[in-house]
Amino acid sequence: MNFISNINFKNIAYLFSCAIFFIFTSCEEDLTKPKGGNEKNFPSQIIHNAKIIQRDSGFITLKATAPIIEKYELIDSPYTVAKKGMKIEFFDKKNPKKPGNITAKYAKMYDYKKFYEARGDVKILTSDGQRFATQSVFWDQKKNRIYTRDTVYATMEDGSTLVHANGMTAKDDFSEYKFFNNSGDLDVSKAKMAQPRP
Repeated sequence: MNFISNINFKNIAYLFSCAIFFIFTSCEEDLTKPKGGNEKNFPSQIIHNAKIIQRDSGFITLKATAPIIEKYELIDSPYTVAKKGMKIEFFDKKNPKKPGNITAKYAKMYDYKKFYEARGDVKILTSDGQRFATQSVFWDQKKNRIYTRDTVYATMEDGSTLVHANGMTAKDDFSEYKFFNNSGDLDVSKAKMAQPRP
């Protein structure tokens, strides 16, 4: 009688340990199978010594060059990033032979939104010869606006330099712009001053 109960107990213990083994092995992750999460935030293209040209009705509006560009196209909001710096030349139909340019240590472009950001020693040269230096710039190409909240150092054609402590906003062709909290060195003899009406 004791012998039969010992066998039953051993059988139950054996079955129980087998059940635990199958539970644990069925919960293990099979690393050879692709995950169901569909991770897509990786570069679909990597371009070395990249050159990008953007046209509008045949007219070149933008040229960009970078040592390396990564394009992220498999996500809902595709973007292009230049982690090792970029130079962008922008062209105005009124003066196509003298483009302005933006250089930066890092740039990111959102393809559908036509929104650009540049960071790290950002330098802007307008087609009129004005120079701006700051740490970050955002360009909304659809709204034709450039803006930043960082300090902007502006050097005009006459050599005068102004410091704008709280950034600026401007049309992307720099035909008009607005600075915040200005200070600096202005050569009044060369500046064009508004004359009072007689």
